[in-house]
Amino acid sequence: MKKGKVVLIGTGFVGMSMAYSMLNRGGVNELVLIDIDKDKTVGEEMDLSHGLPFAPQKMMIKSGDYDDCKDAQVIVITAGIAQKPGQTRLELAETNTKIMKSITQNIMKSGFDGVIIVASNPVDLMTYVVAKVSGLPKNQVIGSGTVLDTARLRYIMSDYFKVSSKNIHAYVMGEHGDSSFVPWNNAYVGCKNVKDVMKDNNHPMEDLEKIHYDVVNAAYEIINKKKATYYGIGMALSKLVKAVLDNENSILTVSTYLKDGEYGQDDIYIGVPAIIDNKGVRELLKIDLTKEEQEKLDNSCRIIKEMREQSIEKIIEE
Repeated sequence: MKKGKVVLIGTGFVGMSMAYSMLNRGGVNELVLIDIDKDKTVGEEMDLSHGLPFAPQKMMIKSGDYDDCKDAQVIVITAGIAQKPGQTRLELAETNTKIMKSITQNIMKSGFDGVIIVASNPVDLMTYVVAKVSGLPKNQVIGSGTVLDTARLRYIMSDYFKVSSKNIHAYVMGEHGDSSFVPWNNAYVGCKNVKDVMKDNNHPMEDLEKIHYDVVNAAYEIINKKKATYYGIGMALSKLVKAVLDNENSILTVSTYLKDGEYGQDDIYIGVPAIIDNKGVRELLKIDLTKEEQEKLDNSCRIIKEMREQSIEKIIEE
């Protein structure tokens, strides 16, 4: 395994936003770009490489193929189709499951044994597909989960309280989608619970739900205005890759495998706070949920499992 070697599969807006972020941030020694459109990967390689004189460190960038996965430390999958108008989430999931299955089989043929980060949607389901098809230990396959949702939450809370986002400690949990939720009892401004901050400043408590509403609807608003979101998730993926490469032990709300009844769930990938090191998920950060929050998490999991049972499992096993 080559330390600092990252393979990106899918050179669309999300993948290349991540690549550009990593070029500016540093910490990656080698970046390999893989896409079904070979010409595009060559063009992206050239374009990124021309920025190297201004980058913080030397980075080898190249257009490659699945053989390059063999000694990579991290693989990021952003490939897949975007949801089309009128297309159901199940139809999207079925199409992307076929794509994920093919990609994962090609990765594993190379002998890869590092960490796979999945960002393709619906991300919790696609992470499950990659884990199942790859046969890798579940901690080595993680999804971007609610990392971006959590970043949006912290940004909006920061703006609301006029406090640096670095001092906002709060998480979005559950499915990366409309059924996500914020465990407000575990949300802090500095070291003070957010509900106490609301009371002390005479802020109406219903503003917290408005904040969550704005988080959930942020993507819809961006897509409505500019057709797609990619800078935020590109930065989030860059942070996630860095957490693995640098063995950071960072706490991030990734799509994580629950297997032993954690949060009352089993055999599912869902967005929960987890400690990320160079092996992927080191351990879950278990937090106490209220009855209502637990019901929201259960609902998120039910939605995902229903889609799996309808057709995803059949496609995996074909």
